Amino acid sequence: MDSAMLLQNMSEQVYQKLLQSVETGKWLDGSPLTEQQKEISMQAVMMYQAKVLKSEQHMTVGADGEIVHKSRESFKQEFNQKAEKGQTIARFKQDDI
Repeated sequence: MDSAMLLQNMSEQVYQKLLQSVETGKWLDGSPLTEQQKEISMQAVMMYQAKVLKSEQHMTVGADGEIVHKSRESFKQEFNQKAEKGQTIARFKQDDI
């Protein structure tokens, strides 16, 4: 199966399961991935991120096939934009316990 056909047939659910397996090193049933399974699963996850999701998140594979690196300044801008829209998760002061 070539990569285009693989991506065409891979659902979002399959991608999420592969991603979780790659992150944990285990299949959903708890059995460990072999080195070959890790390698192939990682490649499939990276291709899906690049070609289907076209992810622009930091340290993911972008649409051009390159790793997305964001600067500190771009993170600040992103967080400020989200804060302006009321999308902050939590803010704490130094004296909060």
